[in-house]
Amino acid sequence: MPIDLSPSEQLPYTTVRIECDTPIGRSTGTGFYFEFCRKGDHCVPAIVTNKHVIAGSTTGRFHLHLSENSDSVPTTHTDFIVTDFQTYWIGHPNADIDLCVMPISHLLRFSEEQGKMLFYIPMDERWLLSETDLTDLTAIEEVVMVGYPNGIWDHVNNMPLFRRGVTATHPNTDYCGRREFMIDAACFPGSSGSPVLLYNSGNYTNRKGNVIFGSRIMLMGVLYAGPQHTATGEIVIETIPTVSKPVAISRIPNNLGLIIKAELLKDFEALLQPPGGSASE
Repeated sequence: MPIDLSPSEQLPYTTVRIECDTPIGRSTGTGFYFEFCRKGDHCVPAIVTNKHVIAGSTTGRFHLHLSENSDSVPTTHTDFIVTDFQTYWIGHPNADIDLCVMPISHLLRFSEEQGKMLFYIPMDERWLLSETDLTDLTAIEEVVMVGYPNGIWDHVNNMPLFRRGVTATHPNTDYCGRREFMIDAACFPGSSGSPVLLYNSGNYTNRKGNVIFGSRIMLMGVLYAGPQHTATGEIVIETIPTVSKPVAISRIPNNLGLIIKAELLKDFEALLQPPGGSASE
């Protein structure tokens, strides 16, 4: 990891822009890097996104950073195209959970064979909130979402955008009985799959009102849907779309987003463990 990158400067390298060719056009979404099954120096590196981001896709495209070595800031980027894209993804074992992962060991090996060094900063279980962390949260916490809203990005530098907001429901409560919570932030097409992080720089206050000096960045969950109201005033809950297309009824985002709790990422561990239970890089 480059020593000259601050914590906030590292965040853009945790995500990847995902483009999918579908029967109705090209869609965009957000993925982020996560290392599963870590045992010592071994792990299963993967990209995480929503099932609906890659649903129906034929060809997929990642925009990946390249660097001269693992300690230097990326100097350029490249496209990586995958055919039969949807077949490479592993869905969450619960069909109702809109999460999927794509192991990328083959992508890393292929890049090395081509003489290219991919640069990314993965999250892992250490980024997740512990039970102690959860019980110490307040109802209103500052959050940051990293992604590609409406497909907007810095295409010259291959950089995502930051969106800031706050929790709209208590993150330690299951919203409507599901392992989700809601945030108050602008959530637009292309943001699906964006990591939502608890972000405090310099200091923060715990639920007892004590001021804690220091910073914290932790993965709280993954954006997948949000309430919208129609031109007729009806309120509906819809997955955040990945393709911008004309519709007969105008749907207007409420600047709210539904977030799948990050703890559900642990459910992929059993699916990604190779025979014998020893993870590999």
